[in-house]
Amino acid sequence: MVDGKILIEKLLKYAKAFLHLDARDEIYFRNILLREFKLSEPATEVGDLSFIDQLDVPDILVSEVEEYAVQNGFIQKGLENLYSTYIFGILCPLPSKVNQTFMQIKNEQGIEKACEYFYNLSVKSNYVQKTAISKNLKWTYPDGDKYLEITINLSKPEKDNKEIAKLLTAPKKANYPACFLCKENEGFEGHLNHPARENIRTISLSLGGEDWFVQYSPYAYYNEHMIAISNNHVPMNINSSTIDKITDFVDFFPNYMIGSNASLPIIGGSILNHEHFQGGEHLMPMHKAPLLKEFKSQKYPNVKVGIVDWYNSVIRLESSQKQDIKSFATDIINSWQNYSDVDCEILSHTGEVRHNSLSPVCRKVGDKYIIDMILRNNRTSEQFPDGIFHAHPEYHNIKKEGIGLIEAMGLFILPGRLKKQLSMIADILCGQTPYNEKDIANPDNYLYAHRNMISEFVKEGLSKDKEQAEKRVIDRVNQVCKNILFNTAVFKNDEKGQTGFVKFLNSNGIY
Repeated sequence: MVDGKILIEKLLKYAKAFLHLDARDEIYFRNILLREFKLSEPATEVGDLSFIDQLDVPDILVSEVEEYAVQNGFIQKGLENLYSTYIFGILCPLPSKVNQTFMQIKNEQGIEKACEYFYNLSVKSNYVQKTAISKNLKWTYPDGDKYLEITINLSKPEKDNKEIAKLLTAPKKANYPACFLCKENEGFEGHLNHPARENIRTISLSLGGEDWFVQYSPYAYYNEHMIAISNNHVPMNINSSTIDKITDFVDFFPNYMIGSNASLPIIGGSILNHEHFQGGEHLMPMHKAPLLKEFKSQKYPNVKVGIVDWYNSVIRLESSQKQDIKSFATDIINSWQNYSDVDCEILSHTGEVRHNSLSPVCRKVGDKYIIDMILRNNRTSEQFPDGIFHAHPEYHNIKKEGIGLIEAMGLFILPGRLKKQLSMIADILCGQTPYNEKDIANPDNYLYAHRNMISEFVKEGLSKDKEQAEKRVIDRVNQVCKNILFNTAVFKNDEKGQTGFVKFLNSNGIY
């Protein structure tokens, strides 16, 4: 049984150490917690609580709050996280105070220190759940002079492309907030179908002359994974204002990169009905790829332009002249929207349905802006009903979800189901589990999606032990991720594709 009075003292000590609770407010918040915990008086003896100051994450306290809430009937079992989020939200500084402190630190100590303050607060408030994130499996796949980063994510469910597409045309519901990204989530209590957000804090800023805000991602696919979100619940769109916004972002956060998903289903990430960008401290594998070929633009002589030596189709612009690089990027956006190349299977439209979009990614090195533009197309066909330039069917056992911005830059986020499935496959390959082809061919079998891959492995022969089997499985996953990126390339890495790529550049006055 959790002692509520002692728990209150633990929470107050934690809040003073990590959530910037002023000692002058301690009595006030003690009384608030006494009311919340339905207690009439505080503890008279608390013992040694010095361990609180050493906590890296609030997990111990979160567990105690949740246990106390259930044992006293404050919340039903299974919804404990709603209550713990509420309690930590009470102890967090108000949004206005967080913004004030952030800007004060930025002005006095620089943006890196301001981000450090904001990120640490997001972790200590239990919004960014560091412990859960640390359980994700991660590795790097070196591939010649390039590499991929691959993670099996255990905290976010896999989404289907068709479900994602429905969001774009779904009638607006009376639900509040309108979606998981809306500004109105700040302080929202949550319910069974909507996460609690009392402990989230955001920083307001202006991008492209519009009101936006930033927050850290609770899933944190990479270090200091930040999301920039429009104050307005408007659909994703890629146009000149997108370039204005991402260049403004890196002016404010020169320590972070920022990028936008494409604005169409299949190629546009998992949320299309609210304009937002993905950014953060991490440099992606694509960022470290050099230029394969450099070109010149007579219209923009101050902008370096080239094709990136990458798996999919990326144009890189570099310049210290902000207006020139913005105008150049806008020209490419406008041109690509209506560009077709039948030889490369690229059709910009089918009737009135648009297929071309792109993902612009911006970072700043010194006074130089670097914009990578990943060309995308979401057309489907009878052969590829999930997308011609999407992961092809033979790879859906590993990744069927849309290949959005983060994967296109070389960081693969694979579904959590793979942790168990890949281990089970390795057991078969090393002989620990007998191989039964008929059993695995049953659609109800947990390994059914991998039946063809397993059959190929078995034909190649068994492994001498589990370690060798696991290596074979991971090697296959690495190859699949690389091949998926090749699938997404609108201009393939062959003579016809590269000729087509140069032809597109030429059509924009780039030679």
